[in-house]
Amino acid sequence: MNIPKKALAGIALAASAALGLTACGSNAGSASDASASAGSGSGDITVYNAQHDTLTKEWVDAFTKETGIKVTIRQGSDTELSNQIVQEGQASPADVFLTENSPAMAQVENAGLFADVDKATLDQVPAEFRPSTGKWTGIAARSTVFVYDKNKISDDKLPKSMLDLANPEWKGKWAASPSGADFQAIVAALLELNGEAATEEWLKGMKENFKAYKGNSTAMKAVNAGEVDGALIYHYYYYGDQAKTGENSKNVTPYYFKNQDPGAFLSVSGGGVLKSSKHAADAQAFLKFITGKKGQEVLKNGTSFEYAIASQVDANAKLVPIKELQAPTVDPAKLNSAKVTELMTKAGLL
Repeated sequence: MNIPKKALAGIALAASAALGLTACGSNAGSASDASASAGSGSGDITVYNAQHDTLTKEWVDAFTKETGIKVTIRQGSDTELSNQIVQEGQASPADVFLTENSPAMAQVENAGLFADVDKATLDQVPAEFRPSTGKWTGIAARSTVFVYDKNKISDDKLPKSMLDLANPEWKGKWAASPSGADFQAIVAALLELNGEAATEEWLKGMKENFKAYKGNSTAMKAVNAGEVDGALIYHYYYYGDQAKTGENSKNVTPYYFKNQDPGAFLSVSGGGVLKSSKHAADAQAFLKFITGKKGQEVLKNGTSFEYAIASQVDANAKLVPIKELQAPTVDPAKLNSAKVTELMTKAGLL
């Protein structure tokens, strides 16, 4: 179902108080059909996909080849699709919802629109990579990093904590994409870990110090070009560019805060089955597949450079192992996107 532009704008406006997130890497556009010949599946399923389209197509192609179940992908951003699902309610044609970050999943969950995830699927995913509620599950993850110009910042001058970026010495020296879902998920983790007062104070310092860019890759390019000394982004932008030509990251080095710092936040990408699905068994099978060994090996062996998190599949060998990231523990179900939007707007960042 394609919602007219005027209606979609109205949906986004009405939902902005509940969720201010905008996805980072997905290309919103028309639906694409990624299917193979019919097999043992009982019917087609529709996936509302806010994950990277190439990654999800790899999952879909492998799933259809194995099961014969056809899958239609409807591509959009985290916010666009979560708002659309909430608007559609029980009439949504979506069977499965996939996101890049957790807050959009929490929005749909809070609207009471997810079915319980099958226990066999949850058992494939360690508890730290899924919400405590069991209404959806993690499917992949991405680490927060500070990418910096190695020609401008020596190791001893790197920030010890993400919170240091609000200090006066960092004025005009770092970049971020505040309108993106990636960055807002990082702020949501800070809010959950350190509380509202500390988050508000940090955002005020950020407003004074940072330079805004639209998109994480653009922020990284700015570091590479010498426009700023560093940028707060997710890890895979660096590794993805390095795997290609490296032209946008040749002067860039990723720095991991570690030590359970808010800046070491590991954001969980989510997947859930809609209560309204008319093909619930097939939808659950798809979620089980992408969190299973074959689905997670798509992450390990592919070019998304997101972290495999389930079925004991190791991450891509080029990535820093998850156990070495020393990420803080955050329940994805508790990421408060509405408060993040409020605080970032108050600070003049949105």
